[in-house]
Amino acid sequence: MADSSKSFLGLLNGLARRTYYGDENITDGFLKEELYPEMPEGDFEALLSKCNGLIKSMVSADMDFKQLEAFATSQTKRKQGGITEEEAQMLTKFWKTHKSKIHQVVVSRCAWNNKLKDVSWRIDLKMQAKHVDQINQPTAIVELQVQNGDQQESNVVRFEMDEERLSKVVKDIEKIEEQISAHCQK
Repeated sequence: MADSSKSFLGLLNGLARRTYYGDENITDGFLKEELYPEMPEGDFEALLSKCNGLIKSMVSADMDFKQLEAFATSQTKRKQGGITEEEAQMLTKFWKTHKSKIHQVVVSRCAWNNKLKDVSWRIDLKMQAKHVDQINQPTAIVELQVQNGDQQESNVVRFEMDEERLSKVVKDIEKIEEQISAHCQK
């Protein structure tokens, strides 16, 4: 039974590497040849489908370990298409190892827009202006580092804000924070 459990864990690991970590070398044929060479093709395809379904269920629910325990127990009690106790243990071991990394991969795949990487600022006095009364007024100079999707390099956006504009931006950010807090309360 130990070999069977190790093969099941290996299959889960291989599917995770292919699906979430981008390892293109792991094919169905490779998994069958390495882990289940004696298994008939139809049985292997059913096992592959079952394992993919188990992983997708865990990922889509972002299961914590209590949920995983309940899920694994329910899978062992299924009459058709269920898993054995040993496979449930391997499923738990797999999820403990991969949960956080798979979560990070899924989140990064979902973040397709620009990301704010860094904010820096300083206060300067205006030395030139269209109107004399604007000279020597404090001005916030803000620099935003924005990363576009998957790209590693960042673009920098710089702009100035006077006290009035800065107050409006701060109030808008406070409103955003209130909305987020209202939605996050349980």
